[in-house]
Amino acid sequence: MAVIELRGVHKRYAGRSALEGVDLTLSEGSALGLLGPNGAGKTTALRLVLGLLRPSEGWVRLNGMDPGTAESRFGVGYLPERLVLPGHMTIRSFLRLHGALSGLAGAELDSDLVRVAEQVGVASRLDDKVGELSKGLMQRVGFAQAFIGAPRLLLLDEPASGLDPIGMREARDWISAARRRGCTVLISSHLLSEVERLCDRVAILHEGRVRAEGAIDEIVREGEVLEDAFMRLVGSSDGEQGI
Repeated sequence: MAVIELRGVHKRYAGRSALEGVDLTLSEGSALGLLGPNGAGKTTALRLVLGLLRPSEGWVRLNGMDPGTAESRFGVGYLPERLVLPGHMTIRSFLRLHGALSGLAGAELDSDLVRVAEQVGVASRLDDKVGELSKGLMQRVGFAQAFIGAPRLLLLDEPASGLDPIGMREARDWISAARRRGCTVLISSHLLSEVERLCDRVAILHEGRVRAEGAIDEIVREGEVLEDAFMRLVGSSDGEQGI
């Protein structure tokens, strides 16, 4: 079953085109790495999937529905690239809000709030105000709000942002645990080695178009790692185009 589908998707802003004819499918239970240089259209694609943007042409389906509907987003956890948290709220009140939005209430909400706080290492900081947290702790809270309610689909945009090497290793473990319980995952990241560890498929965007999509072992040639395949597909010999 397709959890996410994009067909013939174009997205134009004033004076430029962010996506041009993108076809993309994410099947239930799989993990897809969405790769590309800066400006390739990765974040635009994620925002279209969430219904935060509408395509200029083509169509998008989330859980088989128009992503503009609240029903399509039920059971979806999202960690944005630029995480902006309400500084006046405590971690507890912020997670309680997101838990309620995911359909939790009462003892179930209290239990799941504690579960995700312990998972990401902020259980001792629940009464701290979000505005007083370091970047790394804020990213952990971002993971917690994405995980609350045990979503069936995770959309993670640059999930390692702000994390130190220990946090990155832990984040990899959190994502792997979600996969083991059957969660479908889409990760947009510049850290190709992490994508190679966590995902079974990749889609590589360049200049708004899909340059390659498939299982990692179909895209990576003998003797290559994913970074080599990425540079072969979108890099330039003069070094002007990078990750």
